[in-house]
Amino acid sequence: MQKYKEKAFELRRSGMSYKQIRTELGIATSTLAGWFKNEPWSQDIKRRLSLQISWSNPKSLELLVKANKERWRQKHEEYRNTARREFDKYKSDPLFLAGIMLYWGEGDKSKLAYVRLTNSEPDMIRIFNLFLSKVLGISSDRINAWLLLYPDLVDPVQKNFWAKATGLSIDQFKKSIYIKGRHPAKRLSYGVCTIFVNSRALKERVLTWIDLYKDFLKSHGSSLENNDF
Repeated sequence: MQKYKEKAFELRRSGMSYKQIRTELGIATSTLAGWFKNEPWSQDIKRRLSLQISWSNPKSLELLVKANKERWRQKHEEYRNTARREFDKYKSDPLFLAGIMLYWGEGDKSKLAYVRLTNSEPDMIRIFNLFLSKVLGISSDRINAWLLLYPDLVDPVQKNFWAKATGLSIDQFKKSIYIKGRHPAKRLSYGVCTIFVNSRALKERVLTWIDLYKDFLKSHGSSLENNDF
């Protein structure tokens, strides 16, 4: 039996399924499962074979895609629920309100997993950077930026300007993009800055906070109208 076991291990390592080994050696599937159950490399082969079957079987592939969509739907709902719980904690913080109002007006609302805000005003980028770093506690290595520049602008000079004006470090800037404007006399002298964080969880939270603040403003509309500003 030891001889068969050694051969079974050899065949399994070559990538064979239990069914193929059973056909080759005449060993019961239950016996093979017992031999391989504690072998991590065998589990890797099992996952790879299962994936191959899923891709080759339209029905299995459909179920796999459906399950994946449902898993992500649940994750996104978890992110939104987290945002709902956090809103009461943050809503009295002026910097938090400034951040979500900026994103409401200028931020990327697409389905992409980026929290991304673009503007030519350094103060707006600076405030949003403070919102990300000071209010939400996002580390600087996760906050990045890039510049949109005209051909006659010098990349290092513009990056130094934006770094000083926004509180970002030079290391946080990615490669700049150069464009040729149609109206060079009216162009922006320092270009345009985009600040972004790659995070689906944060994107869902920020968009949820915007919706919650909209509801807050609507529910307090009459009282706000009666105040003098």
